[in-house]
Amino acid sequence: MTAASASAAAGGSTGLTMPRHVAIIMDGNGRWAKARLLPRLAGHRQGVEAVKRTVRAAGDLGLEALTLYAFSSENWRRPAAEIADLMGLLRRFIRSELDEIAREGVKLRIIGDYRKLEPDLVALLDDAVARTASNTRLTLAIALNYGSQDELLRATRRLMREARAGEIDPDALDDAAFEKRLDTDGLPKLDLLIRTSGEQRLSNFLLWQAAYAELVFTDTLWPDFDRAHLATAIESFGQRERRYGGL
Repeated sequence: MTAASASAAAGGSTGLTMPRHVAIIMDGNGRWAKARLLPRLAGHRQGVEAVKRTVRAAGDLGLEALTLYAFSSENWRRPAAEIADLMGLLRRFIRSELDEIAREGVKLRIIGDYRKLEPDLVALLDDAVARTASNTRLTLAIALNYGSQDELLRATRRLMREARAGEIDPDALDDAAFEKRLDTDGLPKLDLLIRTSGEQRLSNFLLWQAAYAELVFTDTLWPDFDRAHLATAIESFGQRERRYGGL
């Protein structure tokens, strides 16, 4: 990437349009480990290092929100030992990084049905959210036990209950009212969605929110993702014309 494009991606004076909200499907930990004849856990550990780099870069580049797909509702189909490893890494990340996250002005959000996780982990996450609630530099949303179809169903059930109770008129329902029932309520509209590892699908991630998001697919495996990769994706975003169905 050129110096000019790097400057633009960092919010410089080149006129490049910056996204407010970027989401990433962090894919490729297992393939990274396999290519090195290492256990999958080694790939997940390196994936955590990529998370640290990316969160730091997102703040430096001036993003308002970064959403990371950490554990999907479909990931429960993985072997129990791998799930335990992933949850252990999550605990370790929160405990070891929370102080720095707070110092850096990062506000933590959790999206997904995360309260179905183990109680001690739920308490740890709730405490982290509370400790960072007043921060304003960057909102970091971590998707845990998240599936977009489940999110849409939960929002629909909530609206049905409210309608039965007479709290909402179904005929008055619009996009804005529906979005207030989604897990991402309060976050900026999604501008850019990145998926690593070469796969080109959304995998049940932010289906409603991604309706008009720009998509970037990179062959880079998640453990190798860094500031330069994020800046390149932002540069690509800035070069696109967003018409939202118009001319």
